[in-house]
Amino acid sequence: MRTSHLATLCCIVSLHAWAAAPKAQDREALRKAMESVLAKTTLQSARVTVQVRSLDDGSVVFARDPEELLNPASNVKLYTAAAAISRLGPEYRFETDFLVDPDFKDGKAKTLYIRGRGDPTVTTERLYGMVGELLHAGLKEVQDIVVDDGWFDGERLPPGFDQEYGDKAYLAPTGALSLNWNTVGVFLRPAEAAGGKATIEVDPPSDYFVVEGEVTTGTNTQRRFTVSSALDKDRVRQKIEAKGVVPVDKGTWSVWKKIDQPALYFGFTVKALLQQRGLKVKGRLRAGSVPYAQKMLYQAQSDTLDIVLKKLNKHSSNFVAEQLIKTLGAEGRGAPGSHAKGIDVVEDFLERDVGIARGSYVMKNGSGLNDANRFSAAQTTRLLAYMMDRFQVMPEYISSVGIAGKDGTLKYRFEGSDAVGRLRAKTGTLETVSALSGYVQSVGGERFVFSIMVNDFPGRAGTVVPNIDALGAAIAASGSAGGPSAAVAALTPPSVVGPFEELKARLQTYVGLAQKGERRNVALLRTAWRSEKDPAVRAIIADALYQSDPREAASVRVLLDSALASDDVYGRIKKASTEAGFDVPVLPSLVELAAAGNVDAAARLFEFVRVDASDERSSAWLSEQLAVVATDAPQELLLALKSTPEADRGVIIDSLVRGLVKAAQPEAPLWGVLRQAQGAADPSMAVFARGLEATLSQKVAEARAPGAPTLVTVPPAAAPPVSGNAAPAPGG
Repeated sequence: MRTSHLATLCCIVSLHAWAAAPKAQDREALRKAMESVLAKTTLQSARVTVQVRSLDDGSVVFARDPEELLNPASNVKLYTAAAAISRLGPEYRFETDFLVDPDFKDGKAKTLYIRGRGDPTVTTERLYGMVGELLHAGLKEVQDIVVDDGWFDGERLPPGFDQEYGDKAYLAPTGALSLNWNTVGVFLRPAEAAGGKATIEVDPPSDYFVVEGEVTTGTNTQRRFTVSSALDKDRVRQKIEAKGVVPVDKGTWSVWKKIDQPALYFGFTVKALLQQRGLKVKGRLRAGSVPYAQKMLYQAQSDTLDIVLKKLNKHSSNFVAEQLIKTLGAEGRGAPGSHAKGIDVVEDFLERDVGIARGSYVMKNGSGLNDANRFSAAQTTRLLAYMMDRFQVMPEYISSVGIAGKDGTLKYRFEGSDAVGRLRAKTGTLETVSALSGYVQSVGGERFVFSIMVNDFPGRAGTVVPNIDALGAAIAASGSAGGPSAAVAALTPPSVVGPFEELKARLQTYVGLAQKGERRNVALLRTAWRSEKDPAVRAIIADALYQSDPREAASVRVLLDSALASDDVYGRIKKASTEAGFDVPVLPSLVELAAAGNVDAAARLFEFVRVDASDERSSAWLSEQLAVVATDAPQELLLALKSTPEADRGVIIDSLVRGLVKAAQPEAPLWGVLRQAQGAADPSMAVFARGLEATLSQKVAEARAPGAPTLVTVPPAAAPPVSGNAAPAPGG
């Protein structure tokens, strides 16, 4: 009997050992694959904190400096979302009240009061529906409109936002009454023929906006326009100014800009919609408070918080994050909600519920913008594991983040890997910061939480994102036939330089597709780019992809990641273009992006300036393009130049001076930006701007002095068209 029991026990132990062996092997394979990525890629020269934890047994499967505090960028939104859904509940709804005086009768209101409670999801479409409800409630005439956003304090921008200035949509201010994420859409519609005046429209239209400027219609290859947004001289309304050129036959172009007075923006739009529906609004609109005992005419409610969190995390909305922080402050610490109160609620949640002590991290805002926060990979995986164990909120929390290869900011990442559909995570991107944290169920069935934060890497984010993705794909491939190493190899294919004659032939094919600029070619081009091994051909395909769909962020990212100024890419493309009689592709697209305000594109353009410094023809053209960028996007040019290694700045500054002087623009808008930057909250930016202004002033004066060398004017190249219209020539 004992022998039988002993045999059974030995059999069970053997079965457990047999079952455990593959898991041990899988984990060792994963460890080796991740070590390889960290040791052999651009991650080796960066600061990295990584931790991978098994949700099945709680063990740490892999770690690299897991306790080091780094800038997590938008991974901070994971903390904001966790505190919001835990403290407010997934069923929480934001309310917007419409009230009238107690003696309201016959549909005539002396005053229509609008009181907000922080709803971050009100759009023009929803607001139109609210106005409809007011009509159905009997409203026929309004004397005055009062907007009340006292649920939040008057501090519009959280810490960290003051490190950057401008009118970009992601810098939108908070407000208890907010509309369209506190941004406005500016739409530029070309005329029917080149040379005609384009139409400038804002959406939603109202008396809040003053629209100025002039945009003309160019050929179907001409596109360079700028749009700016700022308070008008009356300090109440918003001034929208547009200028430049939009291409004919390419549809309407849209730009989103932040607004500065959220409550007034909301109120003026309500007024316009009321008038559109035939209601009379006789008096004025002003900010104020709702008096006691007013009559509720209608109360609008948002979607539940679980739906709002999808807008926060899948699309990484800074605005939604900061609205949630102030809402937590108002609900948890009393109105008016403030950033300080909201952060206090988050820290209380982290300490009491998650077990992350105050003072062991730095959290200044809820969105992760700029250099204001510090967390570690270990803290982040602790949070993620905690949320997985909270059944009441777990499904809603996990469903809020992007799905690899499917949606959100991960829609075009991890393509072709086992991570597609298996990995759900939050991305994070800032200058020299890239992060990815979330959940994975591997091919082998094991569930993991992971956090990867990378800081202080050389170059732009495109140099490290593929390697971060390789780490995520390795986790997802654990237990697969090929294993993590195969997943890593698939996402980091070797660069194979193909035959030069083949490059010339394929140049003609893809330049032709770029000139057509048809969106129907996008799927074909994405597939071609993903499978191509020759880095020069990949860059040409990426250019065609961008030209076919310049409005798509993924197309822009592919171009920036592929446009390398190396000999095996740019050197071969330049030679092939010369021999084939084509204008050099890629560079005009980078100039277009940089002039439109893309900092990454400006930084990439600098690399070509350095490489072509000894080529008189190319360097002269690039100097002219830097002058264009300095005029159209001076702030972005400044940011890109600041991020450039100091040893490389000299040749770029010389090229910029040459372009400014040749264009007779020594007083370009860049000077105003430099002076403004000297008062920036970031001391390093202030010092840099002061030094750059002095250097530029001296060099411009020297270049304009009598006896200075004459700047050579290089005519644009005359290249024959491949099909249809020719690609834009340098300088054209």
